[in-house]
Amino acid sequence: MSAPERQRSWSDVRRIPSFFDRLEEVGGLPVLDVVADLTEDAGLEVPTGGVIYHDRGIQVPGHDATFVHEPTGSRGRPAFSIEVDTVGPRNAWAVFDRTVSWDVYLLWTEGLAAVAWMSDEEYRIDESEFFDAKEAALAGGRFSFGVFLYGDEEWQDRAQRLAATTSPAYLRSDDGSAMFPSTQSEFYQYVDSTPTEFRTSGNADSYLGLLELELTID
Repeated sequence: MSAPERQRSWSDVRRIPSFFDRLEEVGGLPVLDVVADLTEDAGLEVPTGGVIYHDRGIQVPGHDATFVHEPTGSRGRPAFSIEVDTVGPRNAWAVFDRTVSWDVYLLWTEGLAAVAWMSDEEYRIDESEFFDAKEAALAGGRFSFGVFLYGDEEWQDRAQRLAATTSPAYLRSDDGSAMFPSTQSEFYQYVDSTPTEFRTSGNADSYLGLLELELTID
């Protein structure tokens, strides 16, 4: 499991109650709308220049990202997905096992916000030895999946650097440095997989609850 960006501490962590009930009711929830609804009366100023989907160190810039209720996923079980409105001709979406117990959180610190989701199993296996609650792990930046909200200038910098390549995503290491592969082939060499193999496993341990991960460029 990789910490997003770097080992960042968040000043505010708030669990989003009844998130999946709401998702099932409406079918789809854009991240920017979710955050706007949560912060409207909370006095939090959040950046809205663009989003970056984070998946264990993989970073995909997008104009927005949408949670989608999947009544029965491709593997014959209830699921939810996150679909990224990507920069350029990229395709980025991930499918998660809804039979796993999840919590979804809003994270905030000055100049940056995120929506992150963590399963009970991820917390138990990866973080419970170090943190006494999921919220504490999230506050310490320890989560595998999330959507970050950036200000326009910061987002544009990342989006433009990726747009100058034919890679579906870029990579960020634990020390915060970013790697922008030049091509899709180079990206998949870095993650030691092929697009087809990667889609069906995401190179993820089963306890993380990730069923599929699509990262390609047309």
